Amino acid sequence: DWPQSGDEHRFILSDANRDAFEHFRHWSIWPVKATILAGPRRSGRSLLARGFIARVGGRLFDDAERHDEEELFHAWNQAQETGRPLVMVVDDSDGWAVRLPDLRTRLAVTPVARIHQPDDALFAALIELLFADRGLHIPGDALKFITGRVHRDYLTAELVVEAIDRFAIAERARLSLPTVRRALLDAGLIVRAA
Repeated sequence: DWPQSGDEHRFILSDANRDAFEHFRHWSIWPVKATILAGPRRSGRSLLARGFIARVGGRLFDDAERHDEEELFHAWNQAQETGRPLVMVVDDSDGWAVRLPDLRTRLAVTPVARIHQPDDALFAALIELLFADRGLHIPGDALKFITGRVHRDYLTAELVVEAIDRFAIAERARLSLPTVRRALLDAGLIVRAA
C-alpha cells in the first residue's frame, strides 16, 4: 500500500460532492448542531468530516450506523447543549435502520449532506491523484482511455491504478496507452472489443 497524505487538500471538489462541501461551509445555519454525511466508501466523506471537525471542534462518528445508538443519542443531545457540532458519516442514510426511538426522532430533524458517485471531472482527477501518490504521471491519452472505458466509482479508481501500476512493474513497461490497455484487459476491468 502506498502512503497517502491525510490532509484535506486531497479532497477534490466537483459537482458530485459540492453540495456536501457547501453544507459544511455553512454549518452555522444548520437547524440543529448535527448532520449526517452519506456517501459511497472511498469518496472522501471521512476526509471532509475530519477536516471540518478539526477546524470547528465537535465530534465525529465514522460509520455511525455501526456505533451504539445510546452513545449517538447522548452525543446528539450534547451537541445541542454545547453548540459543538456532531457529524455522523454513513453509507446510506435512507438504509440506516435506527431502533432507538429517541435517536430516530432526533435524526429525523438532522440535515443530510450527500456525496454522489464521481462525475467525469472528479473521476479523472482522482485517477491522476492516485497515480501521483505513487510518483507516476498518467499521459492524457491513457487517462482519457481509462475514464471512457471503466466503471466509474471510487473503489474502481483505486483498483484501476493498482492494476496498471502492478502490470507496468511486472512487465517493466512505461506508463503509456498500450500498457494501460493491456493492464486493464489483464485485470478484467475492461473487455476486449469484438
